[in-house]
Amino acid sequence: MFQRESKFIKFLNRYEYVLIILFFTILTFIMTWPLLLKMKDYMVGRIGDNIYFVWMIGWLQKAFFELHTNPFDVWFLNYPEGWSLAYTEITPINLLLALPFSLIAGPTFGFNAAMMISFILSGIGMYLWIKHLTKRSGPALIAGMIYAFIPYHFAHFRIGHLNLSGIQWFPFYFWGLFNILETRKELIDEKRKTWKWLVIAGLALGLIALTSQYYLYMSFFITAFVLLWYLVVQEREQIKDIRLWKQLFFMILIAAPLIIMAVLPYISLLGKGGLPDRNLGIVRLYSASPTDFLLPSTEHFLWGQWIGDHFNRDNWVEGTLYVGGVDLILTIIVLLNKRESQYKRLISLLIGGAIFAMILAMGTDLHWLSESVEIPTPAFLKNLINRPQIPILLPGYFLFLYFPLYAKLRALMRFGIFTLVFTSALAGLGVNFLMDHFNKKKPSIKQSQKDEGINEVLTSSRNKTNSKNGSRVCAFIIGLIFLVFIDFYPGIYHDFVKVEARPVDYWLAEQQGDGALIQFPFSKAEDQEHTYYTLIHGKPYVGGFFNAFPPRQYREIYPIMENFPDDDSINLLYDFDVQYVLIDVDDYDNIDMVKNKCESYGLEFTTQIDDQMIFIIKK
Repeated sequence: MFQRESKFIKFLNRYEYVLIILFFTILTFIMTWPLLLKMKDYMVGRIGDNIYFVWMIGWLQKAFFELHTNPFDVWFLNYPEGWSLAYTEITPINLLLALPFSLIAGPTFGFNAAMMISFILSGIGMYLWIKHLTKRSGPALIAGMIYAFIPYHFAHFRIGHLNLSGIQWFPFYFWGLFNILETRKELIDEKRKTWKWLVIAGLALGLIALTSQYYLYMSFFITAFVLLWYLVVQEREQIKDIRLWKQLFFMILIAAPLIIMAVLPYISLLGKGGLPDRNLGIVRLYSASPTDFLLPSTEHFLWGQWIGDHFNRDNWVEGTLYVGGVDLILTIIVLLNKRESQYKRLISLLIGGAIFAMILAMGTDLHWLSESVEIPTPAFLKNLINRPQIPILLPGYFLFLYFPLYAKLRALMRFGIFTLVFTSALAGLGVNFLMDHFNKKKPSIKQSQKDEGINEVLTSSRNKTNSKNGSRVCAFIIGLIFLVFIDFYPGIYHDFVKVEARPVDYWLAEQQGDGALIQFPFSKAEDQEHTYYTLIHGKPYVGGFFNAFPPRQYREIYPIMENFPDDDSINLLYDFDVQYVLIDVDDYDNIDMVKNKCESYGLEFTTQIDDQMIFIIKK
């Protein structure tokens, strides 16, 4: 029996990484089921930000392989002024991950494949980090599973945030960074080669930059805190260690090309005034509550509905920051046994970083259950503030007012991902502690045994005990896998939406020339799906996905186009060389009157396809 188990263990060791990839791949298919069967044409959820990323994948493919042009310059959106992709997050690395799959079966397939890859790589990254720390697969497997399938990941997956779903690089970055800082005594070895960690941390930071500017900016905040905690609280003498600063410098140097590539479009746009500060009132709405880290997801297959019925989860996408019950218990176990742990300094850094990230995620002022917490205005402030109650301000408020670029952030809740990174790692250390506890049990031997047989008895006893402990640990890990699965499983997805263009878009694609197109009512101009339709009809479009930072032209013409059809709006159509005017008949109470007015201005009614009335402006 023991020999069979030894062979099995050898098999696991030999094919460990193949099996880990299979584990997270299969689990991803299960967790997102039945998306695997619908990847080519359907997406989970409803039409929203997801279709914009599908468009971006399709546009990247077209720009590279058909037009051979710069994909950042989107001249045909916001026509005739043009538009830059930097008005929204570009997430180049996730687009590149999607591109090969898009070439195989289309941009929707590429989008779904990139989403699934984010789950697989997240689990693998956390697994590698914790496996390196503990030298054990069990703790690494649990930490990887917790991190890959945290509800935060599923919330952004469901809503279609390809950029924010790209959480896979954080474990690699902090794995490298913490090894650079040498948070374990046994790592303090002058002869140890550190280039591996510099490369891992540097490349991961660059990939974070190519995933999300939110994540890049926030990573610098968390990194600064970790360094301060390490150098001021833990290892003050390291401040003067030139070797450490050289390593950090080289880490940044390795990351620099990718970071520069990622931020250049935004810097260019910022210089033109294209990225204005956010409104403080809006930012307050995206401030997390401490309860967000404790409330299970509303998407959970068992108690999600109950959570949604009994708690305010209006902002459920950004507010889904649930740490997880298993994760929380394992983290508490680590904290209670920190003093006897060989990872004391690392645990201190992880806890400090998790708390710091949570405070920043809580935004500008304290909230509880998604409601702002206010206190009576102190007497000495009543003459200055004409209000009976005031909010409890947090550091994020002052950072918003005074720290460079902080006011560009809208959803400060997203700092919470770093809390989830660190608590997932702590969960792995918690499993490792419990496994140590199992291994402390030693075999007992009867005193009556003869001395000459003691070696044989000891050997037999150890083999039996190792076998027994191995079975016990295996059952323990399987039990934790089951508990994490139950805690995070969203259930079988039933809401799918087919990604397809309208019949009118195929009609437009057949029309000769590249005359510009406009859609009415003009409020639809910034809808994501209308941006996607440009992949099909190929016409310049006086619109685009302008939700984040509307460009100058759009802001100026919006009030004019809202009064269409009238003198000013019609004149603008001629000024912009618009050829095709689409009117959604379902959005007008008196469509016949609108049609007559359009014709009176010289717009030629051509046809109506489904709910789209088509007019042509002839020059």
